[in-house]
Amino acid sequence: KHLSVREYLAREVKRRKLEINRENLIEVANDIRKKYSPSHIVEELYKEASRSKYPVVIESIRTEGEVEALQKKTDFILIAVDADRKTRYKRSIKRNSKTDNLTYEDFVKVEEREMHSNNKGKQNLTKCIEMADIVISNNGTIENLRKQIKNYINSSRSLHSSP
Repeated sequence: KHLSVREYLAREVKRRKLEINRENLIEVANDIRKKYSPSHIVEELYKEASRSKYPVVIESIRTEGEVEALQKKTDFILIAVDADRKTRYKRSIKRNSKTDNLTYEDFVKVEEREMHSNNKGKQNLTKCIEMADIVISNNGTIENLRKQIKNYINSSRSLHSSP
């Protein structure tokens, strides 16, 4: 199963009758985190995930507060998947989504704002990547990414099954 912070936010943006774009997603996320807690969104998604009989992926974790809250759970592993900026931009254009309809220069500006913050409730991708249990490079193909993830899962299982 797959849960997404981004999808959660898109539903909230729509509920507030705002246009779904990158700026509104960020503003609504910051508003929710300020109003409730830095980890509120992922805590809600975690509750949903814990009702599943199967492992669940929660993606689009972007704040230090979210990571800290999830790391307190005994059944949580943070895998950061990263790619170089130009690759990320090309993929965002291919998605052809309203939220990603930016020039490269605007993409860089927005991304720079998301990379660092001293506020645990605001986007800080650099810190989230630093806090990850594993970092996977996603500059290659989807098959290469799947192989890296599968290798990590297999090595993790063998570590947990060792006496």
